[in-house]
Amino acid sequence: LPDPDKAAAAITPRTRAIALVTPNNPGGVEYPAALVQEFFDLARRHGIALILDETYRDFHSRPGAPHALFSDPDWHDTLIHLYSFSKAYRLTGHRVGALIASTARLAEVEKFLDTVAICPAQIGQHGALWGMQNLGPWLADEREEILARRAAIAALMPKIEPLGWKLLGLGGYFAYLRHPFNLSSAELAPQLVRDAGVLCLPGTMFQPEGDARGESQLRIAFANLDTAGLEVLFDRLAALPRNA
Repeated sequence: LPDPDKAAAAITPRTRAIALVTPNNPGGVEYPAALVQEFFDLARRHGIALILDETYRDFHSRPGAPHALFSDPDWHDTLIHLYSFSKAYRLTGHRVGALIASTARLAEVEKFLDTVAICPAQIGQHGALWGMQNLGPWLADEREEILARRAAIAALMPKIEPLGWKLLGLGGYFAYLRHPFNLSSAELAPQLVRDAGVLCLPGTMFQPEGDARGESQLRIAFANLDTAGLEVLFDRLAALPRNA
């Protein structure tokens, strides 16, 4: 979890915003509502923005709203909220998202968009609108399925924990693991494809260059695996030779 005190110590006169992603990518971690509120209060005290990316909020494990920021009548003086329809309605290739901010900030965003892609293609926008109007029950079922897969991963971890694996984060679409092998995840990830039929991303892709922690970490994306597939995954991880 991010530390508000460390963030406060890092703020300088040049700082314009704090950016958070929850549920997190790549870690899958869900930030508690109280922690999100702390960062909001921190940003407001310093007169900077809090950019809150909630692409995976539809698959948050807690019932109800994941935070209470929008109940603040003056939320728009601090909060910039990002969302994506890609995960909710399977529109990944259409790159359709949403941004909620103050009227003044949206006017500035429109200036920027006019210099890149003025808007996504209409097909994706129609798909997102139709989804919001018609797919509420379907999306609720999708959420339950993702949460069931998340629960299955938690239940399967004892199969590989005695072998030195550790679950570092779990939620949204991702499980973030620490592997037990004496080689970098950048080497291990392609080896897993060749030797075990497991495709995942190395932690070195997500840590700053020179940060050794990424070498011992892997990200597992489980949105395309049902419970039976997850069992196969953990059997394959458990069967890896110790000298891998």
